[in-house]
Formats: sequence, structure tokens, C-alpha cells
Amino acid sequence: MAASSGARQKSRLTRLNLPLRRHSGESPSFRRKPEPEPLLALDPGFRRGDERQRTSDYTSSMPDDIRRHLLEGQVIPAHPLALTSSRRLDERHQRALTRYYIAAGTGGLAVAVHTTQFAIRDPRHGLLEPVLALAAETAHGQLAAQPRPFALVAGVVGSTRQAVAEARLARELGYHAALLSLAALGDASHDALIAHCREVAEELPLFGFYLQPAVGGRVLEYEFWRAFADIERVVAIKIAPFDRYATLDVVRAVADSGRRDIALYTGNDDSIVVDLLGKFPTTDGREPLAMHGGLLGHWAVWTRAAVELFVELRQARDFGVVPSALLIRAAEVTDMNGALFDVRHRFAGCIPGVHEVLRRQGLMQGTWCLDPDECLSPGQSEELDRVTRAYPHLTDDAFVAEHLEQWLGA
Repeated sequence: MAASSGARQKSRLTRLNLPLRRHSGESPSFRRKPEPEPLLALDPGFRRGDERQRTSDYTSSMPDDIRRHLLEGQVIPAHPLALTSSRRLDERHQRALTRYYIAAGTGGLAVAVHTTQFAIRDPRHGLLEPVLALAAETAHGQLAAQPRPFALVAGVVGSTRQAVAEARLARELGYHAALLSLAALGDASHDALIAHCREVAEELPLFGFYLQPAVGGRVLEYEFWRAFADIERVVAIKIAPFDRYATLDVVRAVADSGRRDIALYTGNDDSIVVDLLGKFPTTDGREPLAMHGGLLGHWAVWTRAAVELFVELRQARDFGVVPSALLIRAAEVTDMNGALFDVRHRFAGCIPGVHEVLRRQGLMQGTWCLDPDECLSPGQSEELDRVTRAYPHLTDDAFVAEHLEQWLGA
């Protein structure tokens, strides 16, 4: 089995060493370097080129490493997709985005997720592998000068066959966990869902994902999450139902499992501050649970300010006293998210809203999505004007302006 896995790895990396299809005339296509040093320090003695440790070999020990990192609490933005006006991958701005998130102080990136656009998997675009590889390569390069723990999380979707294949690809490209969406299995029973999750977990540690139904998710009750928490290779759960009752279902299920090694990450963009400030009761007499961090589409923009706010929220929660100013901040962040995600039009402009903020800062050339019909909603641009004027302390325009040319460099 090990020899077969190693052969697959060598074959894939040989193929990846060929230039990928050029998506624009702005810069040469990148080449994937074989055997990258993992971003999480899995073996203190490991160095690039060390023949003792291969991507296919170190996955078995990886849950402990990424688990520790995630339990410490991280800001993890969902990575958008930068496109040219012809809707081809804009490699220059895509790299700049990755560099921006790392420079902002984040603890990881989520790639090939909803914010990246699920359509990257469409054969007409063929962007899943190029986008995953570009983010991993850029992250490794950016962190080489100042190494620190950093988690790469890959979105994984579809049927069991597709999800397993995507998780295997992500593992071979150096990703540490699979953010597993169950949206494609809308009619499956809980038992079938758990069997699906277990198969994917054989390839890559799992970052569970409760995606809100408004953008394609399905309702997942307490019973599912209780069984999910029994999967050994679950390292974290992104809780994003945009529903307080459903959020409590997930937390209660993890608490009732007795496990305290599953990191809880908010994905509730409508309640970021409250989720990160609060603690959740348990019924077993143990300490209340808390959200360790966030994996958020909202954090794809104004990321430096998000990191600073996250530190402030953690300090307040650890101290045990929540200043009233942070409760005001909670409403401010939610108001900003309403404009960003286009709540007025039931999230129709969610991704274009993210693109518009990044376009204004110079991190994207435009708001183009793979679907030509996906664009800003009427009045959404004006709403973004309103919230950025009202809450400048929650933006990071000056930070981006100071470093933009550097991030856009080769």
C-alpha cells in the first residue's frame, strides 16, 4: 500500500512539474515543486529533500499536529478566486491575495471553498488543481523567510468518489485538512453521511462543515454531529448554519461526545464577535466550550483588522469580562457583513461583494465570477460605501496600500 501511494505521489508530482495552462498574459504559469516542506512542523528534523518523510507517509501523524494548531485558535480566511476580464485565472492577483492573508497574520487558509467558487471544479474551467497548487506554493514561498505554523485547508465536495479524489489531491499538494461539504448528499441518511465522512477521513483529517441551507447546505441535526464527533480523524468543525439553535446542536454534540480535541470554528458570519466572545454550557459538569477561532468568508476582506479584533476578543474572553464596547463592535461587524454578503437579496451578491472590496483595494482587477450572471446586486455597492464610512476601524485599506506592490511582485 505504501509503495502504491508513493508511486501515485511521484506520478502526480511529475505531471505537476509541467507548466500549467497559462490563464492570462500577465505572468508565466507556475511550476509545482516536488516534495514541499510541510507548513506544520511535523518532524523537527525534517528538511526539504529529506528522503525519510514523504507527503504520502506523514499524513498518518498529521492530525496531532494540525489539531494542536487549530486548538490554539486561528484566523482562517476563505480564499477568493481572482479572475481576468475573460474569466481566466489571474495568477498575479491570486498570489497577491495569498501573500496578503499571510502578511495580515492569519493562521491558515481555506482554498477551494464556497468563497473560491465551487465552479472551479467544472471541467469547462479545470481550476481545482491549479488553484489549490498555486495557493500552497505561494504560501510555502511567503513563509520560507519567517517560518511559523500555518494550516492549509482544502474544500472537498461531491459524492464519496469525488470527495475522496479531491481529498487525495489536496493531501498530495501539501494540505493538512479537508473542509468537507455534504451539500451534494442532500437526500442521504445520517448513517450514509457518516460512512461518507469516514472514507474521506482515510485520505485527510476532517474539518467538518455545517453550511447554511441558504447557500446550498442541508440541515444536519444533533444526532449527525454526535456520530461525526466519534470519527477519530476529525480535527475541527466549521459551524456555519447562521442559526443559533443549529449552532448549539453542534456544540452540544461535541460536548456530549466527551472529546475536547475537536476545535470549534465559527463560520457564522452574521455573529462573528458573539461566537468568539461567548462560552457554551455543557451537561457533564466540565468546563464550558468555546469557539477556538473562525474560518470565514467575511475574513477574506479587511483581514488585518480581523486579526487585530480576534486578539482583542480572545483577551476579553480569557479575562472573563466583556467590555460593552465589544458588544457594540459585534453589531458593527454584523452590519458590515450584511452589506458584504448582500443579505438584502438573500446572499445573491455574496461572492461579488467580497470581490468588490478587494477590487477597491487593488487586490483584484474586477468583481468577475466564473458565472457571468453572478454580480453585485442593485444597491450593494452603495451599502459597502456606507459601512466602510461608518466603521473605518474595521477596515485595513492603509495596510493593503502599504504592501500592495510587494504582494503583486513576481
